[in-house]
Amino acid sequence: MAASAALLAGTLAGCGTGSPEPAASGPAAGGPGEFTGRGPITLVTGKDTTGTVQGQLDRWNKEHPQEKVTLVELPESADQQRQQFIQNAQTKSDAYSVLNLDPIWVAEFAANQWIDELPAKKFPLDRMLPAVAKTGEYFGRQYAVPFNTNAGLLFYRKDLLEAAGVQPPRTWDEMKRACAEVRKLPEGKGVDCYAGQFDTYEGLTVNFSEAVASAGGTVVDAQGKATVDSEAARKGLEFLAGGFKDGTFSKESSTYKEEDGRRAFQAGTLLFHRQWPYQWVLANATDGSSKVAGKFGVAPLPGLTGTGKSSLGGYDLAISKFAKNKATALDFITYFSSEENARTNLEVTSNAPPYAALYDDPALRKQFPYLATLKESLSSAAPRPVVVRYGDATAAIQENAAAALDGDKSVDDALADMQRDLSAAIDKN
Repeated sequence: MAASAALLAGTLAGCGTGSPEPAASGPAAGGPGEFTGRGPITLVTGKDTTGTVQGQLDRWNKEHPQEKVTLVELPESADQQRQQFIQNAQTKSDAYSVLNLDPIWVAEFAANQWIDELPAKKFPLDRMLPAVAKTGEYFGRQYAVPFNTNAGLLFYRKDLLEAAGVQPPRTWDEMKRACAEVRKLPEGKGVDCYAGQFDTYEGLTVNFSEAVASAGGTVVDAQGKATVDSEAARKGLEFLAGGFKDGTFSKESSTYKEEDGRRAFQAGTLLFHRQWPYQWVLANATDGSSKVAGKFGVAPLPGLTGTGKSSLGGYDLAISKFAKNKATALDFITYFSSEENARTNLEVTSNAPPYAALYDDPALRKQFPYLATLKESLSSAAPRPVVVRYGDATAAIQENAAAALDGDKSVDDALADMQRDLSAAIDKN
């Protein structure tokens, strides 16, 4: 869920779809074009189930009555969003103006010349976390500007760990031992150990990529080659598949997306939950919807031998190549991606801002004690595979990882097939 909790979860939810043939292998020549034309535009994004985005648009619209922004909401599923974005681009429709894209799509959309190169100097990219600012680049040129960012965190039941006399885990083995100690407690009965996002959709790509990175490996290396035929990838997938075999993960969590796990954690049936920061506000709700309000903490994700690595998430704003009123669209992105707006999003929804200074703000740290942990996670976060044909790449990951988790393939067979399928997707670029 982007400008809201639900939007950010939505951007990482979906099932893989194929990629169209790229129209180019690099950026279009000539640099940023002219951004002319003023008048009404649209902001196209995943479904905003909390209504916070419209409030931000209302402020803009009040000050720009002749250049109003209309919110166009797409499905919560990230892959369904991507499919609709692509369909709009392929028909060269001007119905979509500003696109709120998953950062991993920027390369695909830039390569196909579906979005315009932006004038980088117009935006305060130097005040953003460097890794986050780079998510909007393709071939060293800026095609999108971060609206927010994201890193996975380990939410844990602080009350149960304290009762069992154990510390938040830094490794997968420590997490399993902590679960065993909590299960000995009367209050630990009926509490499952761990859940992530394990349904066959984009969340599984995220969780698999994190497991591989947390074991010291990569899914695609810096040269753009598939690298899941490695010992680190094997250990990462063994952690995930083994979790279902030994009961570390509940059977129900094999179909979990972000919101499924959030509801389970808030109901008090999970000891550990891999989740995005948006869960903080919802799990601390004092209206009776959360049984764990004030009883949980946040830590970095655990790894094989120490602290793990998160996948980098979030939303980036881009301008459709086929949009009208691009001068308005450019000014709106400047407003919508501003540090002031990022602060508001953090205060209202607990979403991770792209601006470095906000993580060290004393008032914000008091309100959101997890900010230091989140900054640590972001500093070491790794992007998902940067592949132009991302739909084919994520489908290769999801399908083979799911087969290993379900027991339909051995870990070794799943990785061998994933290496083949992922390499094929990359070779089509």
